[in-house]
Amino acid sequence: MTYFLVALETILGAAVLLLIFLHSGRDSGLAPTFGGTGAFAGSSVVQKNLDRLTVACSVAFFIVAIALVYVM
Repeated sequence: MTYFLVALETILGAAVLLLIFLHSGRDSGLAPTFGGTGAFAGSSVVQKNLDRLTVACSVAFFIVAIALVYVM
């Protein structure tokens, strides 16, 4: 069980990293950093789906990390 969770954690970590790299860059400056919207802030369907997939993989990564704490 431990080896399976470690393998799953590794795969999810690589997936989260890859998904974060796939995101398009936002406008530079301080406005988007503090909640301001940029000109192209998540306007396409592809970008919204990429956001959802990134959040889902991140939540799964977190859940598996918690499970690993209890298994070990």
